[in-house]
Amino acid sequence: MLRKKTFTRWGFILASLIVISLILWNTYVFFTQLKANERTKMEIWAVAQEELEQSLEGTGNSVSETALTIIRSNSTTPMILHTLKEDNYEGRNIEDAVLKNENARKKKINQFISEYQPIEVKYKDQVLSVIYFGNSPLINKLKYYPAALILILFLFILAIYLFYKTSKSAEQNRLWAGMAKETAHQIGTPLSSLVGWTEILKSENVNPEYIVEMEKDISRLETITDRFSKIGSIPKLEQHDLVEETKATFYYLQKRTSKLINFQLNVPRKPIYVEMNPQLFSWTIENLVKNGIDAMKGKGKITISIEQNSKYALVHITDTGKGLTKSEFRKIFTPGHTTKKRGWGLGLSLAKRIIEEYHNGKIRVLKSTPNQGTTMEIALKTES
Repeated sequence: MLRKKTFTRWGFILASLIVISLILWNTYVFFTQLKANERTKMEIWAVAQEELEQSLEGTGNSVSETALTIIRSNSTTPMILHTLKEDNYEGRNIEDAVLKNENARKKKINQFISEYQPIEVKYKDQVLSVIYFGNSPLINKLKYYPAALILILFLFILAIYLFYKTSKSAEQNRLWAGMAKETAHQIGTPLSSLVGWTEILKSENVNPEYIVEMEKDISRLETITDRFSKIGSIPKLEQHDLVEETKATFYYLQKRTSKLINFQLNVPRKPIYVEMNPQLFSWTIENLVKNGIDAMKGKGKITISIEQNSKYALVHITDTGKGLTKSEFRKIFTPGHTTKKRGWGLGLSLAKRIIEEYHNGKIRVLKSTPNQGTTMEIALKTES
């Protein structure tokens, strides 16, 4: 099936190239014929002009009505007639300002020479005048037709490619969402069993502190299950205190992280209310903290602080790790981008999606210095 799709794709590309080549070739032939006809027309006009100039030289021959008609008929081809004896310049189908300005006139004559060989008007082997002429508006339009055609075809192919890529991405998103929901479903069974075992342990005179910690982990597993079950769905946002939600996540991570990591929390005493989904927000903080711990190779300092301005509540997560270069500031949010030997590089891309798409907030690298650390910033709109 894959081979058939590949064959169809290459067949379409080959057919498109063949069609483009045929159109370009026919356009070139048509263009060449028009150029030849344009020169023939001007040669006839030159003969009529020669008849007119002979009459002006006093040959006694009158100008025929046909010659005058031909001279008057040129209403499209731009031209400059240079009469050598009087060193006079006359023009047709060009602006008077070009004829009067010497530099502009020379520039136009050079342009005409690049398009057509000038035609000399002679009488008794003596050159009376020279006709410089260029492409008519029709030929100029036709000259850009192939480029416009290629551009249109390129945009058409680009549209097909983007449609194909978007469809494939949507299909992959549905697959990941299905896998996440199935994972949540599978975790649910052993989780229910753990809750039952916890109740049994309570009656077995086990140290209550152990039971409390086990219940916290079970609660955390339930939260994770809830997160996975919501992937692919639009989360419900409600008013919550950002300070309290951040503190809850901070204390949970602090208790379950190596003692080599020094945690520091700087938050205001008063509550800051924002529209949020607590489970997804907690997930984002976890991802950022774990990335910071990885950047520090398991030893260093993590600082979480909260500030507020007129529009946003700002959460800053700072580590003392290896830092980032400027070029990595945007790359780290790209799905699949990772500097670790293990992992799929989805943590920060998920964090970006949670904050920007679901919470209408912003997430970015606020600052980073190689070998000194990184500060990530989450901005959520405050209650108006």
